[in-house]
Amino acid sequence: MRTILNIIWVVLSGFWLAAAYLLVGVLLLIPIVTIPYSVACFRLANYAFWPFGREVVSHPRAGVGSAVGNVIWFLIAGIPLAIAHLASAAALAVTIIGLPMAWADIKMIPLAMFPLGKVIVPSRRAFA
Repeated sequence: MRTILNIIWVVLSGFWLAAAYLLVGVLLLIPIVTIPYSVACFRLANYAFWPFGREVVSHPRAGVGSAVGNVIWFLIAGIPLAIAHLASAAALAVTIIGLPMAWADIKMIPLAMFPLGKVIVPSRRAFA
């Protein structure tokens, strides 16, 4: 079932969301200071492309650095990416088939806004 949901996701919005994350990641490579944010953006692009069957959990050693980094991320890239997720969710929610995809999009908004200090793991490991 996860594979079917992921294929539908890629066709309907996953490709474009991953492309948006990749574009932001490439733009964040330009100033040297924002390279760590670019790495986080590429990680999020991977998750936005194929999200079903994976969960986001807090990193056990995330601390003050992640919190400060998240504030900077929110101002630089978090707001536009969250808006992209909202727009995608609104478009997906129009159809019955798109409702689970819209819900997945809504669940990605907190990660798009505050990605540092989070780890993406397979679902079976998230609750173990």
